Amino acid sequence: MINNITNGDYTDIISFIGIMAAFFCTCFFMVKCSNLLPKDMGRAYAHDGKLSAGKPRGAGFIFVLVFLGVALLFGGLERENLIYLVLTAAAMMTGFLDDCAKSPWGEYKKGFLDLVIAVMVAITFLNFNDSQVYLAGINTDIEIPPVIFGILVVVLVWTSINVTNCADGVDGLSGTLTIVTLITIYMIGQLAEFDESFGYLLLLFVTCILGYLWFNATPSILMMGDAGSRAMGLFIAIAILKTGSPFLYIPVAIVLILDGGLGLLKVALLRFLKIKIFTNTRLPFHDHVRKVWNWSNTQTVFRFAIVQIVAGIATVYLYIL
Repeated sequence: MINNITNGDYTDIISFIGIMAAFFCTCFFMVKCSNLLPKDMGRAYAHDGKLSAGKPRGAGFIFVLVFLGVALLFGGLERENLIYLVLTAAAMMTGFLDDCAKSPWGEYKKGFLDLVIAVMVAITFLNFNDSQVYLAGINTDIEIPPVIFGILVVVLVWTSINVTNCADGVDGLSGTLTIVTLITIYMIGQLAEFDESFGYLLLLFVTCILGYLWFNATPSILMMGDAGSRAMGLFIAIAILKTGSPFLYIPVAIVLILDGGLGLLKVALLRFLKIKIFTNTRLPFHDHVRKVWNWSNTQTVFRFAIVQIVAGIATVYLYIL
């Protein structure tokens, strides 16, 4: 019986061990290292933001490092994926340094660093992939000029990093939404027969976030900080690019986009064009539903996740048609 085990079977067993290691190592290092993280100061402008004061912040530093470690050990990395891991580490570090800073970094500084990372993603992707895009629903492939495609990738990556970051404000919310989004992307990727090694990295990343959520579920004992949210946003953008259908980012991450993106839009229009929108709505929207609609944290996470799951199911079905 043992002699019938093939090299492929050994690979499957090693991959299984890698996923289990990702979860348990994340949990282990969360317990052992969380006391070394900076402490949250509380956010006076956010609903119930002061309740977070004193909790360890920047747990993304831990789960992203675990992800990088298990990816290197079990991932069988190709050069393109290795570059994406480096960029994920860079996004995590820019967020973690902000988490550790006595005075928060300015919006322009963080935005510029996000832009640099986005440009590097665009260059890397175009170096290893073509600029052909599949339009789900109409079953059509279109070829976008590389320069225009590169600009669109930069916009996608920058947007994904920042809306995911802005959606991080309720225990378990951004992590749960990211998991739902990435699993939806994985399903689409399987249908599109995208790179198997990247698909495995996606599952490892999801597993590490699950390890973090074990400690971040309401009531949380630690928070991911910008270190986690910026890395998650970057990885979502890279993952949807690898499916060959980047425009599906809108439905597969629609709750992240609306929750985090509306606040960015409101601030940008007011600051640069003096246009006021959503004057009677608290943004990010997760603050509105808790303050105005009196949703609990648990209701907010579950209901936002349910909406994203429904959108994900519809998107997968659209892709199959």
